[in-house]
Amino acid sequence: MVNSVRRLLFGQPLPSSAVETERLTKPRAIGAFGLDALSSVAYGPDEILYVLLLAGSAGTALDLPVAMAIAALLAIVAFSYRQTIHAYPHGGGSYTVARENLGVTSGLVAAAALMVDYLTTVAVSVTAGIQALIAFIPQLDRYRVVAGVAAVALLVLVNLRGVREAGAAFIIPTYIFVGSLAAMLAIGTVRLATSGAPALLHSAPAPVTGLSIFLVLRAFAGGCTAMTGVEAIANGVPVFRKPEAQNAARTLVVLAIVLGVLFLGVAALGKAIGAVPSDQANVLSEIGQTFVPNSPLFYIVQVSAALVLLLAANTSFNGFPRLAAVMADDSWFPHQFTHRGMRLAYSNGIIVIGALAAALIIIFGGSTHALIPLFAVGVFLCFTLSQAGMVGHWLRTQERGWRWKMVVNGTGAVVTAMVTVVVLTTKFVGGAWIVLVLVPFLVLNFIAIHSHYSRAHRELQQSNIPHRARGPEHVLVPVKTMDRAAAAAIDYACSISTDVTAVYFATDAATADEFRARWREWASRVHIEALLSPYREVITPLTGLIDAYQASHHGKRVTVILPDIVTHHLWEEPLHNQTGLAIKLALLRKPNVIVTSVPIRLRG
Repeated sequence: MVNSVRRLLFGQPLPSSAVETERLTKPRAIGAFGLDALSSVAYGPDEILYVLLLAGSAGTALDLPVAMAIAALLAIVAFSYRQTIHAYPHGGGSYTVARENLGVTSGLVAAAALMVDYLTTVAVSVTAGIQALIAFIPQLDRYRVVAGVAAVALLVLVNLRGVREAGAAFIIPTYIFVGSLAAMLAIGTVRLATSGAPALLHSAPAPVTGLSIFLVLRAFAGGCTAMTGVEAIANGVPVFRKPEAQNAARTLVVLAIVLGVLFLGVAALGKAIGAVPSDQANVLSEIGQTFVPNSPLFYIVQVSAALVLLLAANTSFNGFPRLAAVMADDSWFPHQFTHRGMRLAYSNGIIVIGALAAALIIIFGGSTHALIPLFAVGVFLCFTLSQAGMVGHWLRTQERGWRWKMVVNGTGAVVTAMVTVVVLTTKFVGGAWIVLVLVPFLVLNFIAIHSHYSRAHRELQQSNIPHRARGPEHVLVPVKTMDRAAAAAIDYACSISTDVTAVYFATDAATADEFRARWREWASRVHIEALLSPYREVITPLTGLIDAYQASHHGKRVTVILPDIVTHHLWEEPLHNQTGLAIKLALLRKPNVIVTSVPIRLRG
């Protein structure tokens, strides 16, 4: 039954040889890696206006120029990652570029920042999608946390089914959103060209503050959230069909062009109609109400935008596990993250980011506003390190055209560094300080993990198998009753050694004497050691017996054999073997002590 349910949820297991067939085509890769970037069209232009409106009409006049500057930066970053894909086709993105060109520490900082960004992206995307659904279903508001956690669980399930199926699952909503939004923007552009600009929906509000360079930079930094997710393709190059680097680079170019056109289109039409975002209507919905009011296209755009916002978290479910796997290969992250599940997905990474994102949603009460300060800080730090790393790459390799490529990447590094500083400054008190704490914490953990693996590797190196003359192995068999389980454990112990001792734990002397007498009748050839344990403890008397033996035998090895009940039904397993498990855990770290089990299978 368990296998049937598992196959229903996750599909048939895939052999390792199927990894080639599980790779993504370019259209599916847009669904798998592009949702985070494309979904930002629904809120990026709003973030610019929220800041510029503080300066009234003087601020809103700069709306389109700021959007154009963001589009130019998007082109620079996309170009940089396109070069990264060709230079580092094995994946890793910012982590790999920074590590190889700026040093290990820079690479670890990039990895930590990107991991934090992936995590917050899941939480922000899911809560934003739930918020958008609440606009259609207000009754859902009281269940926003439950709905958010359920959405994360669904994304985990879909991604555990494999990267190809995940890409296929998200391709339809992605293309519906892109197609319907492009159609709405085209209709709006045609109507502007033929009928002129409509009456402004809103007049610019009275200025709260004067227009300043810092205010413009804040607006620029806010709108730059539209660029999150662009780096995900560079992290996942190996998952593309061959030629991997070429297909990944082309996918990135298509994604950047589509994102840039839609972003500028929304910003331009929003400026033309005097859109002012609010909690009730964003720029996207105001454009729809102006040019295609109450039409099927309007509702398709709104519903698909809400769905894409919700599903944008899938980019992180692809990016985080692959980054974790690359780092685990380099021994900076637990090796378990290189494990591929039965559907060839990096299942441990998928489960971990899902669990952490669900915890974030619960902690912050499912509030997008509360999570936003954590969002996008990490990704711009990664952009900066990646751009700076590519400058180092061109200086080192001096490939054809390296000078102008270095200028482009250098410009990108300066601008993204500036955005990082502005984002940190403006969002520090609101929660960005948490990211500043988390990144060094993660880096220190990476270093500790790497140090452990290095020590373990040195200690585990062995040139040959040692040949040592040994006497009979000293074997202890803890027993509770004289039954088939005890008999099987004793029988195995006697097959490997002539020095076997059964160990019984008695609460008083009378019980110990009685058990010794019964044991001599039942198994006279095996010595019985009845240990007094008036407080019903097992671990302390047993470890004391082992310590005493090793002290008198110069640390000679001791083997402890435990009878292990194997139940017929899985649900019965917790009813047995708890003492045995406690003994295993207690003896695990004792030197020269081996613990093994003899399974006794129940027929049910």
